[in-house]
Amino acid sequence: MTIFDIITMFGGLALFLYGMNIMGDGLRSSSTGALKKAMDKVTNNPIKSFFLGMAVTAIIQSSTATIVLCSGLVGAGIISLHQSLGIIMGANVGTTITAQIIRLMDLNAGSGSIMNFFKPSTLAPLASVIGILLIMISKKSNAKTIGGVAMGFGILFTGLMNMSASVSQLSGSQAFKDLFLGLGGNPLLGFLAGAAVAFLIQSSSASVGILQALSVTGALSFGSIYSILLGIYVGDAVTTAIVCSIGAKDDQKRTGIIQVLFNLAQVVIIFTAVLILKSFGVFGDFWTAPLHSGGIANIHTFFKLSCGLLLLPFCGYLEVLARKIVKDDVVEEDYSPDFSLFDEALFKTPGLALDSAFRGVKDIAEAAFENTSMAMDCLMEYDEAKAEHVIRTEDYIDRMTDLGSEYLAKLAGHINLDRNMDLLNYYLKCVTEFERIGDHALNLIEKAKELRERGASFSVSALEELHLLHDAIDEIAGYTLKAFCDSDFENALHIEPVEEVVDRLVDYLRDAHLNRLKNGECSVDSGFIFLDMLVNVERISDQCSNVGLHTIALFGDNTAEMEHEYVRGLRSGFDSRYNDELEAENRKYMSRLDHIGKDGDQLTIDRISEEQ
Repeated sequence: MTIFDIITMFGGLALFLYGMNIMGDGLRSSSTGALKKAMDKVTNNPIKSFFLGMAVTAIIQSSTATIVLCSGLVGAGIISLHQSLGIIMGANVGTTITAQIIRLMDLNAGSGSIMNFFKPSTLAPLASVIGILLIMISKKSNAKTIGGVAMGFGILFTGLMNMSASVSQLSGSQAFKDLFLGLGGNPLLGFLAGAAVAFLIQSSSASVGILQALSVTGALSFGSIYSILLGIYVGDAVTTAIVCSIGAKDDQKRTGIIQVLFNLAQVVIIFTAVLILKSFGVFGDFWTAPLHSGGIANIHTFFKLSCGLLLLPFCGYLEVLARKIVKDDVVEEDYSPDFSLFDEALFKTPGLALDSAFRGVKDIAEAAFENTSMAMDCLMEYDEAKAEHVIRTEDYIDRMTDLGSEYLAKLAGHINLDRNMDLLNYYLKCVTEFERIGDHALNLIEKAKELRERGASFSVSALEELHLLHDAIDEIAGYTLKAFCDSDFENALHIEPVEEVVDRLVDYLRDAHLNRLKNGECSVDSGFIFLDMLVNVERISDQCSNVGLHTIALFGDNTAEMEHEYVRGLRSGFDSRYNDELEAENRKYMSRLDHIGKDGDQLTIDRISEEQ
């Protein structure tokens, strides 16, 4: 074997790994919707979860990706650690599909046989041609994704053929054969070699693929490769566990630990079985008989499938052991950001990453509106506990917004589907609006504190006006939350009429309060605080309007110009639905202004009745 053969071998390895990476990325991207639906339907039945893990891994051709995904879902609260057990075991079996595809290297057919189309020497260039045509000619993102998968498939097999061709000369090397024969007598060495290769390459499928490429030398046998396979399993499991533990919650770390425990159990079972069977002479000539690519694929599949089915009834014990290894941290409530909602491990499946980001933005929205309501309460009747809660929650909102915005910006580079990019832009716009609502709520709390520190108070009329404004803000906040959390077009349409009425209320209340200041009914201190309060409430209403417009645009052209056109259309007076809702909202709130200062007690009673 010359230096040029070595260069060819490593070049083939590079193509193989790159092709596997391209094909895996394409498959994961194109199957995002299916994966989400499958994961959402997972049950507490470990058998169903087992087959789900197999299916998902067969689709994306990476057990590491499946388990890391599973870890992210556990951290996000979509599935429990217990539900993940079957998925993890099934993922270990599903990963063998790659080896079964690679076994096509063994395919032999006559020159006129149609089976020649399935030989790698035909499939590789054919897949590459189809892939490059789809990428260069098609304008659709889905077609380009399929083209990427086809290109990855072609590159993968081209690399395999290069590796096989470069090492084929070793078939006549006795030293090379003696090396693998020696592993049969020293399984520990084979185990360590397999673990090291899998850990460095970070892919059990790729490691097994290298073994399959080396099989053309005729030097590989069951006795020499079984321990290498077991080493590959453990090396890959350790890599997966490390990825799952980075910046993760306790249960996420446990998913990685369960993967390691499962593969260690495989090692014990198979080593024990092989030693017992070998001592009874069961293997016979099979121990030293040459293995080809298909034989390695079959042994790999048999090991994984038999151990998976054998250990599945005992999966609960793996969970118990994982909980003993990774103890629960005692964490006091500190309003810390939930990092699991912005887990970059989910980037491998952009649809799931978007879902996780959505839950993070939803948390921010709910916290911002809760703060708004508490701040309005404190302006009417100061409560120190509520004020401190708003301040702590605002810090949480700011940190979550920074995390979410950075996460979405990084995620953009992993998205191929236009609809997913529209959703990402929508979340980026909305998270900014919610963060600003949180800022205005904090401003309201600061005004409430200032009012208390100065020993000032609002007049009865001002308090009644605050009650009225509180009701309007609660209504628009409710529509906004439903519009965002449910991507609800109908609720989004209700926002603009309320926003217009809030603007009218603010204008009216500003004039009314300036008159009270002029007449000496309010102190200067409370007067300026009341006016500042109106500014912040109006801006909260504006941010709600923006969220509504972003939601409406999501169902339309999804452009800023579309939002402006929509607002201009409403203001023109030709939208009868908007006109009717605006008139109804106007009557609901503006009519109550007539009672302020006249029968405030009745107004308070009516409000209490409504709340109850």
